[in-house]
Amino acid sequence: MYKTLFYLLSFFLFVNCSPDSKPDTITSENMYFPPVSGNNWETKSINDLGWKQDAVLPLLDYLELKHSKSFMILVNGRIVMENYFNGHSATTNWYWGSAGKTLTATLTGITEQEGFININNKVSDYIGTGWTSETLDKENLINCKHLLTMTSGIEDIANGDDVSPSKLTYKADAGTRWAYHNVYVKLQDVIAQATGQSWSNYFNSKLRDKIGMNGVWLPLDNNIVYFSTTRSMARFGLLMLNKGKWENTTILNEAFFNSATATSQNINLGYGYLWWLNGKSSYHLPQSQLQFSGNVIPNGPNDMFMALGKNDQKIYVIPSKKMVVIRMGDAADNVNLTLSDFDAVLWQKINALYQ
Repeated sequence: MYKTLFYLLSFFLFVNCSPDSKPDTITSENMYFPPVSGNNWETKSINDLGWKQDAVLPLLDYLELKHSKSFMILVNGRIVMENYFNGHSATTNWYWGSAGKTLTATLTGITEQEGFININNKVSDYIGTGWTSETLDKENLINCKHLLTMTSGIEDIANGDDVSPSKLTYKADAGTRWAYHNVYVKLQDVIAQATGQSWSNYFNSKLRDKIGMNGVWLPLDNNIVYFSTTRSMARFGLLMLNKGKWENTTILNEAFFNSATATSQNINLGYGYLWWLNGKSSYHLPQSQLQFSGNVIPNGPNDMFMALGKNDQKIYVIPSKKMVVIRMGDAADNVNLTLSDFDAVLWQKINALYQ
């Protein structure tokens, strides 16, 4: 049956499950990293972990029902589950959607640690003035950190995802309003200008190739998004689980990693540097100025941070469980995604593996 691949708007306000009702099994093994080249990757069985084999099939059935194309769980870097559905395979590329925002955040940190940029500097220091249609004094309020934290003050609804200057209009002073917007991609222009390299070449040399990912940036729905295999997405999740280090090599410095995966501003507590954060007292959703109480995913682990993309592309990183979870596929629900409970039910079924 199984042939071993948003908007984030798939959240919910009606789940009351405790995220950590029972301690999970955490192995004492060292963290494992697959070789940068080749397809070898160590595995660990459900039984070896002391997890519940009878919880596997309900999880897989749910994933297939919800239009998934792939699913992976890593523990300590080793593959515990790797499943493909609906004609997808380990060699098929699929889009990350907005989950790829975290790749841009990571490259921004790498660019800063190499001395090319300072995230507290104005965006216009790197790409020149006139990159928005705001007045010069308002445009010059926007620094690179505002793009990382979704606090640029750019109009987020009326002009859609278009990032041409004429569509980047003023809504509020930078730093005073959180709003999910595609303007973060201007960081890619900042990096290209500051390094003197193309965005894709710098990305490939400083991140992709160093951890053995495959993949390419391609146009999709008027955006440039990342496409890769599921294992490549898992490699990135593993890098983040290890705080920016691949084995003993620092790819992203830990100070930037810590800032990226912590609350980045005082408006949306559930948001870091283009990463979503669980376990905070409140959060905002895209295209909304409402504040909601509690966790983004109530029955997910409190320390989980997440890359979340259109049509339910997911990277969940859970430090306390030494775990990375990947889901790729089509949208889980073909209804109003704002009210989708996919994350809630998925985590209920993942929790059943070890609780």
